[in-house]
Amino acid sequence: MTPREPRTSPIVPSYGESSLADLSASILASMTGDQARNVLGLQGAGRVCLLVVDGLGWELLRGHQAAAPFLSELAFNSRPLTAGFPSTTATSLGSIGTALPPATHGVLGYQVAVPGTNRLLNALRWPKDIDPLAWQPKPTLFERAAAAGVAAIHIAPGAYADSGLTRAVLRGAQYRAAGTMGALAAESVAALESSERVLVSAYHGDLDAVGHRFGVSSPAWTYQLSHVDRLAEQIAQALPFGAVLYVTADHGMVNVAPEDKVDADLVPELRAGVALLGGEPRARHVYARPGAAADVLAVWREVLGERAWVASRDEAISYGWFGPPDYSVTDRIGDVVAAATGTSAIVASHAEPKESGFTGQHGSLTSAEQLVPMLAYAAP
Repeated sequence: MTPREPRTSPIVPSYGESSLADLSASILASMTGDQARNVLGLQGAGRVCLLVVDGLGWELLRGHQAAAPFLSELAFNSRPLTAGFPSTTATSLGSIGTALPPATHGVLGYQVAVPGTNRLLNALRWPKDIDPLAWQPKPTLFERAAAAGVAAIHIAPGAYADSGLTRAVLRGAQYRAAGTMGALAAESVAALESSERVLVSAYHGDLDAVGHRFGVSSPAWTYQLSHVDRLAEQIAQALPFGAVLYVTADHGMVNVAPEDKVDADLVPELRAGVALLGGEPRARHVYARPGAAADVLAVWREVLGERAWVASRDEAISYGWFGPPDYSVTDRIGDVVAAATGTSAIVASHAEPKESGFTGQHGSLTSAEQLVPMLAYAAP
């Protein structure tokens, strides 16, 4: 019997045209006058702040205009970007921090296999025995900025200052700790005032955390969005003369109901021939035992049917999901890649009890997860 297939097509990220990597490349190019790399056509400026709001998808912002009047006004004449795949924090910060697509910078998901081993690397809980600079050796946006005479400052909670992900994709920036919204606003403005040529990146993660726990569009999430709106407005109102504020996100989010979760730990077929299950519920890397990849691909397609776009590694690369490949890192991609459709998710209740219990999820190739804002505000 021919497996059922998804009724919709995935949103393949627009690498090289309008992705998060292109935003970073264009920002630095607009500061250095390199028009060839300014693919978004951003205006020139000596001082730029990029505010990254974790989890603020384009569709979510457009659907909650009353809660975010300042950001919604900026969105009125703007266009969205595509996040990249998987649409998850580690991968997107990799794209922002390197100005490269995922298959080039190599941070290819929340959990990916360490080639040649029987283990997963969790990019948000980086193992101490894996060198972040060896995992991602390409120059970062901030290292290139410094080489061009542009000061680089990154502002985020202090707990992330020396994390493996920070060292892999954000190195080269002076790290300033800010654990509250007020501190984030103040540190961002102070950083902009510290030099006539400065690139500031500021990261806020609470909207994502609230979405995971309570779900997007919940009262808690909507109230948090209002706080984010005020944060952006405060930074905008305090910009030094000639400075520009850009606001974007690393991904959107969808709510997954319990009945929409397929539990790989309770469906034996989904574990047959599988050595490691990586990724996350909306974007799975499935690593097969030797010789089992074809069977695993067939079974995952059959079991998931309309609930996921399921591809082999080579197919996912050829479809452009991860962007132009650097084949030195593509063996980190699963033998099988499953991107959830609609509001489905492939959870693993035993192996990943916390992630499996989340209401809000992200990582896939739907418009709700892929489309992120690209908002701009220039100081008078």
